[in-house]
Amino acid sequence: MANTLVIILSVIMAIIGLLLCVIILLQNNRSAGLGAISGSSANADSYWSRNRGNSMEGALEKYTKIGGALFMILGIIINFLL
Repeated sequence: MANTLVIILSVIMAIIGLLLCVIILLQNNRSAGLGAISGSSANADSYWSRNRGNSMEGALEKYTKIGGALFMILGIIINFLL
């Protein structure tokens, strides 16, 4: 029984890992460039930054956090079952 459960959880973990790779690759690059050196924060209070949680970028961040947590939890569970 435990061996079958480990195989099923391993397959789920592999699927979550592949989904995490896709989600991370879909996210935008956040490098600020040379503007970060001078300390300019012109984009800090823009409409886009305040409402980022409702955008596609915010959703991808949320899915990345949830997927990463599930991946770690499954890894711990599989470790205890072996």
